[in-house]
Amino acid sequence: MEFTAKQLAQVLKGTVDGDENAVITKFAKIEHGKPGTLSFFANPKYEQYVYTSEASIILVDKTFEPKEPVKATLVRVDNAYSAVTELLKYVKDKSKKAKRHRSLRASWHCSTKFGKRVWLGAFSSVGRRTVIGDNTVIHENVTIGDDCKIGKDCIIYPGVKIFPGMVIGDRVILHAGCVIGDDGFGNAPREDGSWEKIEHLGNVVIGNDVEIGSNTTVDRAQMESTIIGNGVRIDNLCQIAHNVVIGDHTVMAAQVGIAGSTVIGKYCIIAGQVGIAGHVKIADHTTLLAQAGVIGNIRKEGQTLLGSPCIDPHVYMKAYAKFRQSGQE
Repeated sequence: MEFTAKQLAQVLKGTVDGDENAVITKFAKIEHGKPGTLSFFANPKYEQYVYTSEASIILVDKTFEPKEPVKATLVRVDNAYSAVTELLKYVKDKSKKAKRHRSLRASWHCSTKFGKRVWLGAFSSVGRRTVIGDNTVIHENVTIGDDCKIGKDCIIYPGVKIFPGMVIGDRVILHAGCVIGDDGFGNAPREDGSWEKIEHLGNVVIGNDVEIGSNTTVDRAQMESTIIGNGVRIDNLCQIAHNVVIGDHTVMAAQVGIAGSTVIGKYCIIAGQVGIAGHVKIADHTTLLAQAGVIGNIRKEGQTLLGSPCIDPHVYMKAYAKFRQSGQE
């Protein structure tokens, strides 16, 4: 990566204050800025570093007025924080492998269908009748089963396992080690107290623009489909059980566990270590704070809930104050 201040301004639709030929080759936090790095200033708490940073270029809002001399070249944009996000994406897109490549150490079947410019890394395997869309990158040590459909512009990182019959949309990112489509946790009790495995014959359907973190598991449905909606973001180490439905643009942080047949609405925010029981419905725009426990339906949209079982945060904090008070008596 190498940009001049002038090039950055063109990409980000900004203006340059200072040397338009200043060059950067990597990113750095503003407090760690060094020559050749690009930093950004968006939080007023960090203004002191604008004046002391050694970074060659700093992205700032167009409205920023320095109170002291600034050594770095400033690139002024409408919103510095958003501009960094845009620039990171731009750099990532530019670095994607654009040429068709199939490693001699990978394997696929004669019935496999590859789109244009598909990249297939070493020791990866693609099953029978599976279809891979244009510009999709499959890294090393990926296993994709038979009869899968994977869209265009996807990135599948090393160690991902995709079981037979899975359906994955366009521009999906699957991070290292995630598993799509293994059996759900289904067992029927026998009269003697032992357990009989229930076979799972459904699949997983993942929409467009989804990102799923490392070592997260999405179980196949017992029947029909486990569904991940468009634009969903799932962090590392989450468990999505069989027949779960997650609505469009819902996000969840690490170590969330969702039991079977639960339906989660659109635009929900689920914080770390939230546990959700099976067969419940959660309304659109629900926010579940860290370690919340959901044991029943959430019918009203737009609520923020905390605790286990989860309740209104203000009620929870009042109850918590009572818990602390009783513990001190």
